[in-house]
Amino acid sequence: MRGFLVSSTVSAAALTLPFLATSSGAAPAGASSGATSVTGAPNTVPGSTQSVPLVRLGGSDRARTNGPAEQGVPQREVKPFSLIGIVWDDAGAELRGRAQVRTRAVGSRAWSGWQDVQTHDDDRPDLDSREARNGRLRGSTAPLWVGASDAIQLRVRPDAATERTPEGRALPTGMRLELVDPGAAAPAQSSRRVPVVPPGTDEERASSAANAPLAPLGATEIPAAGRNAARSDIAATGTGRNKMPSDEPEGDTENDDSSDWNDSDEGGDPRGNVDPDDGYDQDGPSDSDENTAPDGRYTASRPRIVTRAGWGADESLRERAFAYTKTVKAAFVHHTASGNNYSCSESASVIRGIYRYHVVSSGWRDIGYNFLVDKCGTVYEGRAGGVAKPVMGAHTLGFNTNSMGIAVLGTFASSTPPKAAVNALSSLTAWKLGLFGVNPRGTATLVSGGGNLFKKGTSVKLKAISGHRDGYATECPGDRLYSKLGTARTAAARLQGR
Repeated sequence: MRGFLVSSTVSAAALTLPFLATSSGAAPAGASSGATSVTGAPNTVPGSTQSVPLVRLGGSDRARTNGPAEQGVPQREVKPFSLIGIVWDDAGAELRGRAQVRTRAVGSRAWSGWQDVQTHDDDRPDLDSREARNGRLRGSTAPLWVGASDAIQLRVRPDAATERTPEGRALPTGMRLELVDPGAAAPAQSSRRVPVVPPGTDEERASSAANAPLAPLGATEIPAAGRNAARSDIAATGTGRNKMPSDEPEGDTENDDSSDWNDSDEGGDPRGNVDPDDGYDQDGPSDSDENTAPDGRYTASRPRIVTRAGWGADESLRERAFAYTKTVKAAFVHHTASGNNYSCSESASVIRGIYRYHVVSSGWRDIGYNFLVDKCGTVYEGRAGGVAKPVMGAHTLGFNTNSMGIAVLGTFASSTPPKAAVNALSSLTAWKLGLFGVNPRGTATLVSGGGNLFKKGTSVKLKAISGHRDGYATECPGDRLYSKLGTARTAAARLQGR
């Protein structure tokens, strides 16, 4: 598994803030450090991450002498940012308390009201996966989109009624506020019917080539396709005779570094795109009692999907290797808990911010979700490796194997998800589950990798379209979005012709 190095530089703002570190990006071992831009795209602006250690807040200590000390970041000006989150050293430690932030918009003198930051980020790699064992994972809150801002104030109030953590502290150690500037994406160029961003690096080329033959190299979108045309997408899944490497835990797969690799879809040398430490799936997708075989009878139309090139992924941040599981038996639906204060024109920026937060701040190999959907119903490619393939995500702790994660941008505990987003969710699940012979109204049996609902090794029967809370004790995807999953199942099955 290839690692990445976080390169740090000090901004002009940091000259007045000695504890403020700015990370301009992360690169795989052997690659140049810093964020990169697409060759020939002068309008591309690399993103950046400012990391600010939390300090004890003296005023709150005096006010709460009978409780644990409050930590935070006093009011201060910083470089512009748009998304925030809190990370800490131990990925297994919990932040038991309440985190609130307020910001000042760029060009304004007015401060926002205090906003809550979701302190539990349950979308993460499985505990026994190679991603979790890479030594880089950090504990983290959910990210929060605040829009372009240049001043910040944060307070984290411990829960005095909660027992102290095992390390003997009310709050996890090493807490840092992460301020993410998502940067700007490269402009697309017209090429026949599909706009493209010419790949400028090997990582960009590999990420795009993983979507062949659905779209040309550098395509910013994978066009919609009718049901008959989408049947050919089964060949792009890389399963069955076109076998894919697997990232399932050791003991469940067979390691094989022979020459029998799938290089029909990847382009170039497939060994540069596949995690060499991952097991090799010799059997392809396994049929279950709940699902039909992927013979194309129930494939659905393919929705339009904005690719990583389309939303401006900085491919130098992620690990170079791709990771796969054997098949896709179920879809877990999430909300990003990043708030609803974004416009659809900002969706790509929100995704770039989440991507950078997952990789640079939280230490993941790539963005955790396989797909993302915005409030206008646009579908976006998430984790690299090919939209039709069984890419191993980091979305539902304990159930990332043989599943996919779809996140709707926003927070839906008390806000109703837009109809366009629910419709897109239905279309996406109908297409992707159909490629693997899965009935959206059926069930799937998955083996838990360990979590707070099911012990490791437990076989669990779940709905083919489940909410995150079905596999892990969490409020995600929010009550309002969770209540729409029945509608999505029915619509997806109908789109498959069932």
